[in-house]
Amino acid sequence: MSIVKPSILPGFMELLPEEQKLFDNMKNTIEENFIKYGFVNIDTPLIEKEEILLSKGGGETSKQIYRIDKESTAQALRFDLTVSLARYVAMHQENLHFPFRRYQIGKVYRGERNQKGRYREFYQCDIDIIGNENLDLANDAELPSLIFNIFKDLGFSELVFKINNRKLLQGFLESLSINKFEEVLRTIDKLAKIGEEKTKDLLREFEISDENIEKIFDFIESEDSSEKSLEKLDNYQIENEKFKEGVKELKEVYRYMQDFNLPSENVKIDFTITRGLDYYTGTVYETYLKDYEEIGAVCSGGRYDDLANNFTKKKFPGVGLSLGLTRLFYQLNEAGLLTKQEETIDKPILVIPMDEESKRYAIELVNILRENNFASQVYLENGKAKKKFTYADRLDVEKVLIVGTNEMEANEVTVRNYINGDQKTINKEELIEFLGVVNED
Repeated sequence: MSIVKPSILPGFMELLPEEQKLFDNMKNTIEENFIKYGFVNIDTPLIEKEEILLSKGGGETSKQIYRIDKESTAQALRFDLTVSLARYVAMHQENLHFPFRRYQIGKVYRGERNQKGRYREFYQCDIDIIGNENLDLANDAELPSLIFNIFKDLGFSELVFKINNRKLLQGFLESLSINKFEEVLRTIDKLAKIGEEKTKDLLREFEISDENIEKIFDFIESEDSSEKSLEKLDNYQIENEKFKEGVKELKEVYRYMQDFNLPSENVKIDFTITRGLDYYTGTVYETYLKDYEEIGAVCSGGRYDDLANNFTKKKFPGVGLSLGLTRLFYQLNEAGLLTKQEETIDKPILVIPMDEESKRYAIELVNILRENNFASQVYLENGKAKKKFTYADRLDVEKVLIVGTNEMEANEVTVRNYINGDQKTINKEELIEFLGVVNED
């Protein structure tokens, strides 16, 4: 029989145990904060009907989805979590309580060209607040507060939320009699990647005059602070209703962000943030780590007027943020920024029986540990002591419980601290209390 060389497809991530611990720690921290903020978990199918996934039109999505080769209903792997959410809300609207605060952490699939740091299979971490017919603007301010706390718990408090409102630029363009709104926004969204001159060249392709292009760039030019950006808006005497609505909403969301204890130095009003998708209709935001902006946005999202308009006539406005966990982990790990979090990961306790006779006693001890919520395992293989302690070294455990015939007969256990080398033999009945005191110290 021929041997098949083990390999995985390009664009898929697979981690060794130590990196997996770091990844899981990030995922767990994210989920704990989602729950702390009152979001409820949903878990939609990995495979959806193709007509559901392409309900907003084919285009690039049709080229990127992974289709399932079946003779029955056309079906494919989900490419994001939002379409499934829209279908979910439309299907179950009578059984949901609004505002519906949902989170979902799951894998999605996109047949994109493979690039370093971009994956075809990756975890998305999404939060959305969905209203029934209307949704208060204060919700737009709460989500950044949640993301700030997630990154703070991960050890990154130096981040900046770049925020804008798409109605501003739409109203501004209308005041210049420019009607190619979506095209212009998608072009401005590329500004940071392609630079000013290429962006202007693309705008000229839409038959926009050089005079109006200069006005657009004057408008989106950054100010030193968010307060100055708001003053800049007040200086524009534009009577367009869409523009005035955008100014009002941006000011309101910015003030609410402060009410949610988001430090003003972590918020920057940036008129170049447009989120190129026509999906967004109001507030838009992107989140960057200070000093590491080359990583790109670590979280993004915004407000949308109608989540499920392809599935129901009822209006469900909402606001959401999405964090691409797989790509974020890769970027942070490559930059060497995750080592500081290793100490937050619970290390298991390893129970080592020194001989065959004490193996059942070791199993009894590991049962006691697990009943008291200590992460633990027992080494059940036969072998020399050196082999067993080498295994402990490679596991990077903090404590090892050593038992042999003598400990078993005396109803005792030897506890060795692998961090400082301390070792103490105690009665089995004292074990949990002893470990608890050690943990508190």
